[in-house]
Amino acid sequence: MELLDKLKWRYAAKAMNGETVPEEKLHNILEAARLAPTSSGLQPFEIIVVENKDLKEQIRPVAWNQSVITDCSHLLVFAAWDTYTPERINHMFDLTNDIRGFKNQGWEDYRQMLLNSYPQKDAEENFNHAAKQAYIAFSQALTAAAFEGVDATPIEGFDPDAVDKILGLREKGLRSAVLMPIGYRKENEDWLVNLVKVRKPMEELVTVMK
Repeated sequence: MELLDKLKWRYAAKAMNGETVPEEKLHNILEAARLAPTSSGLQPFEIIVVENKDLKEQIRPVAWNQSVITDCSHLLVFAAWDTYTPERINHMFDLTNDIRGFKNQGWEDYRQMLLNSYPQKDAEENFNHAAKQAYIAFSQALTAAAFEGVDATPIEGFDPDAVDKILGLREKGLRSAVLMPIGYRKENEDWLVNLVKVRKPMEELVTVMK
């Protein structure tokens, strides 16, 4: 299966060569993230695409000084909503109604259920839930990058508060959840590139209950 071959090819590149990812490939990676499933279809996150060299250089020291932050083509920052608000929930339900061209009573009842639930919860609980949704899209983008032959490095080792400040995310009601530099591996400087991929055997990972 071609997809599995691509996933066997991919790894978390530790060095990138600065080559630019073509616009079409970037679009496909972002589109895969946009199409990802999320709880109640709310898509409670945004993706910040950092091309600016100065911003990358500011982020690198607060991301364990990882070279891929500055040597990547694009740095994707998956930023989750800081909380759920009636405005955000209503926007997504209204968007659904506009695109589908009709209203459904069951759907409207579901809207009210969410309005009576999420906004009343603690903001940190809501952020954690939203961040999980961002991770679903992140994973789908990671897979799409592999399919496009583009290297991508998942990065959780960073100071979220510092990244939020550098990018002005808190003012937008967002908090950084995970980073994904994309680009192309620099094989002669990457200690991981030739090492065998290690994953649990299927029998340790999967339990079939019949």
